[in-house]
Amino acid sequence: MASNLSFPSMFSLEGRTAVVTGATRGIGAAMAIALAEAGADIILIQRDESNTTTHSTILSLNRKSTIYTCDLTSQSSVSALTPRILSDGHDPSILVTSAGIQRRHPSHIFPQTDWDEVIQVNLTSVFTLCRDLGAYMLTRPGTPTQSSSPHRGSIINIASLATFQGAFTVPAYASAKGGVGQLTKALSNEWASEGINVNAVAPGYVATDMNEALINDPVRSKQILERIPAGRWASPEDFKGVVVFLASMASLYVSGEVLTVDGGWMGR
Repeated sequence: MASNLSFPSMFSLEGRTAVVTGATRGIGAAMAIALAEAGADIILIQRDESNTTTHSTILSLNRKSTIYTCDLTSQSSVSALTPRILSDGHDPSILVTSAGIQRRHPSHIFPQTDWDEVIQVNLTSVFTLCRDLGAYMLTRPGTPTQSSSPHRGSIINIASLATFQGAFTVPAYASAKGGVGQLTKALSNEWASEGINVNAVAPGYVATDMNEALINDPVRSKQILERIPAGRWASPEDFKGVVVFLASMASLYVSGEVLTVDGGWMGR
């Protein structure tokens, strides 16, 4: 029973397999490595196989790492992904949807093509993977717990401060991330009683390539830093602990949450 697990065992991911998108760099890479360090085998979803840094790091931890290529801008490619994974005999019980893109334009001239691409990658592909892998998790026998349902899986979506705030010149990104927050809650409403925890992590301002435009703008960068109570931008490593917690038995009674990891930004 879950209630009899020792404290370290609550955070162990031994024997589990995680599917992670967007893990070639940044937050996604840090989270994939953290899951492997906690004992999980990792299925990396990548656009291509040109970047194998995360893959090699996971292998060096003596965990299994498998790369599946998928173009997240193509709905047909995303729809075909889960059947490929399952047909190869994998048993995924963790999904982390970290892949995301950003397009910046003033809203009154925001191109339709950029809108469509951002919504597809940041929201529609997230829904598709949650739906398809969630449907599989519902069939898993799972791990016995103190509740009436075994623990069958953990889904962790990556939201944003834009889930709560509109942001500037990123209407598609804000709309998609707002949708990720609501999707997370909607899926939790249906699946929490079935032993699938569905949560989201909302990063604050992180020093990664996606925020390069903000980092290189001395005025805006200064404004952001002055508002963060922690006094610094986040690093990808700041997300390792939270993803292991949400993927593990330690968070059995946590579902439908959008957990901010923002250095105190939303509390100010």
